[in-house]
Amino acid sequence: MPDPTTPPPGAPQPPPPQNLFAAPPTHRLRVVVADDNPVVRAGLTALLSGRPDIEVVAEAADGRQAYEAAHQHRPDVVLLDVRMPGVDGISALPYLVQIAPVVMLTYSRESEIVQEALRRGAGGYLVHGEFTADQLVDAVRDIKEGRAHFTPTAAGALLAQLRRDRAPAPPLPEGLGQSSSATAYGISTSGQSHMQTQPSGLPAHLRLPGEVAPPASSGNLSQVQPHVGQSSSEWTSGRPAAPDRARFQLSTREAEIMDLIASGMNNQQIAATCFISEKTVKNHINRIFAKLHSTSRSEAAAKWIGTAPDVHRGRG
Repeated sequence: MPDPTTPPPGAPQPPPPQNLFAAPPTHRLRVVVADDNPVVRAGLTALLSGRPDIEVVAEAADGRQAYEAAHQHRPDVVLLDVRMPGVDGISALPYLVQIAPVVMLTYSRESEIVQEALRRGAGGYLVHGEFTADQLVDAVRDIKEGRAHFTPTAAGALLAQLRRDRAPAPPLPEGLGQSSSATAYGISTSGQSHMQTQPSGLPAHLRLPGEVAPPASSGNLSQVQPHVGQSSSEWTSGRPAAPDRARFQLSTREAEIMDLIASGMNNQQIAATCFISEKTVKNHINRIFAKLHSTSRSEAAAKWIGTAPDVHRGRG
């Protein structure tokens, strides 16, 4: 006798029961990775593809390939290197940002490059060696939502640009700081005198190398402009001014290598960062030492960051 619960042959099968607790399908972030180094591309692709909500849809070795891949796949985010053969990342950037948000992911840490990338529409700037794998993944997710990400070097370059571009402070009101005004605000003449004799800024032992203390005179407040290239061959108020790096006459590449030396990198690390041989690094360092009149990395770094005792005495 046939089982009454079994449908006859040829009858449509009932739909399978729904799992009310199953998670709804989510959209995976589609990413294009553009870097001329195949090892870097493979590493980034493996890292991002291992996340359940991220998919690398294409890789590119230069700016032109990045644009073609973005145009074809319409990704949610593009990871873009700066220095690439053919069309570099900075040149391709204005075209890519019309398709998807772009994060610069690069070894290039020069302030000028960071600022130019931001001017051309980059939504973030990450320098290799300054972020973890999880921070990179978070940046990719956040950039899609319009939240910018910057590693310390890029953030410092952005801050320096904002400070240079800020409007000058308006003139102080007439009479501000006079004894009559001080009394009107409940400040005694003796208290005002005490405040004027206090040193401005942080104590010398807490100040960063090369940092210039703000002037004590209120009349100079509108003239304070931080500038790493300020020149001074004498001491101001007992504290050295910012180092005048321009007087060392280093080339752009030599200045980049000197920054890496000052950060503590060895020759092998510098060669990998700049994509040059260790022999080329040594040649650059020899020229740098000659221009800085230095015989060691520590001495050159001290002059470069402004902590050497003779850095402000006008030596070339």
